[in-house]
Parts: sequence; C-alpha cells; structure tokens
Amino acid sequence: MIQTAQEKKLRYKICCPKLPLAIYREVAAHLRQVEGVETGLIPQQSQQFDYSQSQVAGLWIQYSEDVEPGVRQQIDRILTYYSDRFGLWERNDTLADSSEA
Repeated sequence: MIQTAQEKKLRYKICCPKLPLAIYREVAAHLRQVEGVETGLIPQQSQQFDYSQSQVAGLWIQYSEDVEPGVRQQIDRILTYYSDRFGLWERNDTLADSSEA
C-alpha cells in the first residue's frame, strides 16, 4: 500500500439559532453536492426543550485547504441563500460535534 501525504482539511462550524431541523438538513444536502465538501449536523446539547431553539446546535463544513476557488464561492452562495431567508450564520468553532475523534 502506498502512503501519500495527509491532505490538510479546513473545518469550521456554523449555526443559525432559530433555523429548523429540516432547513439544516436541506443546507447540508446542498453543501454535499459540491465536489470535495463534507458536512454534517451537530446535535443539540441543551438539556431543556425550548420551542424557540433549533433541534440542531449547528452544522460543520469541511473541505481541502487547497480546494478550487470556485468551490469556496459555491459554498458561500449556498450559505448566503439561506442566510438571506432565515438569518445570519454565526461561526461557532466551540460547538462539540460527535464526528471529532
């Protein structure tokens, strides 16, 4: 087996506090259609149920640091589309997600 150099990945977490679960799933599905982009939902950590709070804490997005500029533009366009309709995304790298080892 040939080993290649580990590809450096850029990973960040974003959230929109009032965004419904269905819309988070839709955003993740759209982002997964962009070549080289991985994404997933971050489970809500709150112990108290609140109707005004999303069922999801946020969304993580990951892609190669040396990805084509068009990929980043496509990600930005997708996120802008949803922020125009549901509110601004907040970057929140303090969110814990179950996919980190």
